[in-house]
Amino acid sequence: MRELTRLPGVGRRSAQRLAVHLLRVPEADALNLAHVIEHARAHIHPCPECFGFAEDGLCPICRDTRRDESVICVVEAPQDVDPIERSGAFRGRYHVLGGALSPLDGVDPEDLTIAQLVQRVQQGGITEVILAT
Repeated sequence: MRELTRLPGVGRRSAQRLAVHLLRVPEADALNLAHVIEHARAHIHPCPECFGFAEDGLCPICRDTRRDESVICVVEAPQDVDPIERSGAFRGRYHVLGGALSPLDGVDPEDLTIAQLVQRVQQGGITEVILAT
């Protein structure tokens, strides 16, 4: 339970419910969850282009040649891409900052991918940057 409370949004009571559930499900289900977590940790990495989640080289969005390469939508975290994608309204590319500036928490510009964003824009071909933070 102690380890489960370290997950975001999981308090003591939720951790207790999850732990009991994991002990009650068939062993194969619990081991499958462990395998999925292990696989994700081993194979998912930041996309070298947008810094979202990727499994092999570039992420699926950066590999998609049908997307508008001239428009970049800047988001704070990889999970912020999903709601925008579900809307179906945006067909450009993304740039994930990796967090938000927070000097009080020790998050400075060099801790984020701001320099890489500037570099992408300076390389040319970008006509619009949308800040969705």
